[in-house]
Amino acid sequence: MNQTAENRLGCSRTPEPDIRLRKGHQLDGTRRGDNDSHQGNLEPVLEASVLSSHHKKFRATSVATLRKPQRYLIFFFQVWEGRWRVIPHDVLPDWLKDNDFLLHGHRPPMPSFRACFKSIFRIHTETGNIWTHLLGCVFFLCLGIFYMFRPNISFVAPLQEKVVFGLFFLGAILCLSFSWLFHTVYCHSEGVSRLFSKLDYSGIALLIMGSFVPWLYYSFYCNPQPCFIYLIVICVLGIAAIIVSQWDMFATPQYRGVRAVPPSLQFHSHQLFHIFVVAGAFVHFHGVSNLQEFRFMIGGGCSEEDAL
Repeated sequence: MNQTAENRLGCSRTPEPDIRLRKGHQLDGTRRGDNDSHQGNLEPVLEASVLSSHHKKFRATSVATLRKPQRYLIFFFQVWEGRWRVIPHDVLPDWLKDNDFLLHGHRPPMPSFRACFKSIFRIHTETGNIWTHLLGCVFFLCLGIFYMFRPNISFVAPLQEKVVFGLFFLGAILCLSFSWLFHTVYCHSEGVSRLFSKLDYSGIALLIMGSFVPWLYYSFYCNPQPCFIYLIVICVLGIAAIIVSQWDMFATPQYRGVRAVPPSLQFHSHQLFHIFVVAGAFVHFHGVSNLQEFRFMIGGGCSEEDAL
């Protein structure tokens, strides 16, 4: 078949996507056009949104010949599917190999924040981790705004009580925000993964510290001295945890604990942990809200017995 005939039948040819290999990866003889002298391991570490110029031209030509409704359908399919496929654990680069038990369904390295955020609408190993804390973050943000705008007559000391609850809501929102952002962009690059991993661990410590504030305030309402001592100890321990989490050595897989539940795409152990974090924060809010209502019902006064 001559070149003219091939151009006429261009749509019948299957274009080859341009697969970029990172430094150090070799291509074996299984690829078309390669001879037997190519040896090594083929590691399909795909770059997100990478297509050859021939593939782009082919796609533009074929889509242009379709009717308008068909174009919308193709566009929707391309947006939904994206330009990448999930890959198995054994072909991931070392900095993405965090869980040896999740064998399938991983995102490839995607050095594009846009591609990372689009991936939250796809099914992969991080989908559940992202959405559990993304939705939890939105819920706590709305709950915090609602609580801060409650009328002052609902509190004994409106300013103080809103501040202590505000610290709890701030800790919860930061924890959940850092978490879903980390699970969204950690496949971007090794540097981005480490940065957001540190923020993720810091958010956990912030939630713990923030959760203690309203509980200590109402539990030691008439005993400010032990309340202050407990608060200092908790803050010191929380800050120490944040400092330790910034060390790169603790971000390596060697320090990851053994999983208690065999992981899979849905409801693996880390996703269950995410669910219980959100549920625990809501339960904690319910508990400290009951303490606030109890203090409001008794008028906020302190007897001699309470001060002991």
